[in-house]
Amino acid sequence: MCTTLVSVEQLQQLQAGDVPLMVFDCSFDLMKPEAGAQQYAAAHIPGALHADLDAHLSAKHGVPGSHGDVVIAQEDGVPASGGRHPLPSRERFAAWLSSIGFSNNMQAVAYDRNGANYCGRLWWMLKWMGHDAVAVLDGGLQAWQAAGGEVTNREEPAHFQSNFVPGEPLARLVTTDAVVRRLGQPDQNLIDARAAARYRGEVEPLDPIAGHIPGALNRPFAENLGPDGKFKPASQLRAEFDALLAGRDPATVVHQCGSGVSAVPNLLAMQIAGLGTTALYAGSWSEWSNTPGLPTRQGAEP
Repeated sequence: MCTTLVSVEQLQQLQAGDVPLMVFDCSFDLMKPEAGAQQYAAAHIPGALHADLDAHLSAKHGVPGSHGDVVIAQEDGVPASGGRHPLPSRERFAAWLSSIGFSNNMQAVAYDRNGANYCGRLWWMLKWMGHDAVAVLDGGLQAWQAAGGEVTNREEPAHFQSNFVPGEPLARLVTTDAVVRRLGQPDQNLIDARAAARYRGEVEPLDPIAGHIPGALNRPFAENLGPDGKFKPASQLRAEFDALLAGRDPATVVHQCGSGVSAVPNLLAMQIAGLGTTALYAGSWSEWSNTPGLPTRQGAEP
């Protein structure tokens, strides 16, 4: 069972073995949402299914309104978070997994061509569903192709319906209310995965207010990768997070970003580094900054 990363060679071994396997292409583009499906159609690992951030890994609605209300699509049920990419309910996500034939006995491997920005979402969501056998392809599609792996533009055949049964969550989700209650307390340390300029409030291309949650530390998610696009060695990741936390307990970390997506590579990196399973604030800045009365801050933290 692979639970964090798999190399190209390990994925090829899984494909040649007899363990039930499903591979997911999670490619996406925030500024051009249709691009991920187009890229998948043009070239993907044979047998891979496309998991789209908007269509499959987010609820259709849930962005907080002017008074912090969550707008709900009736056919979607109540989302599990707010923000620009609200988590669907566990029941809705289980229904999608069943519809594509994913079952509890399968090994899942997720990849993208975006520096692990989007495939981490599927990795985390399956952990949240109680499914431990899920890993990210280290280096993504680029590493696969660099190693001579085949890609195809064929339409993949449909799978028979399965009955995926959610289990006890293996990932911890926190709400805005939970973050507010512990704001400034030593038992909560936020790590913001957005680019430094967005964190400091110098630019804000997506949300109405610039800045960050008071007290949040900043580690842009791309810092987890080396020049080859693969995650840095575990020892290096550990040293970097230890330096960032500066004596703070790793177990108190809550990860966030703009909408709960690019925070996951930091969460995954801490797990690779042996720093344990940390929490995700999926609503992140897009939910926080749309909720009246919550404090915000610009500039770097002292």
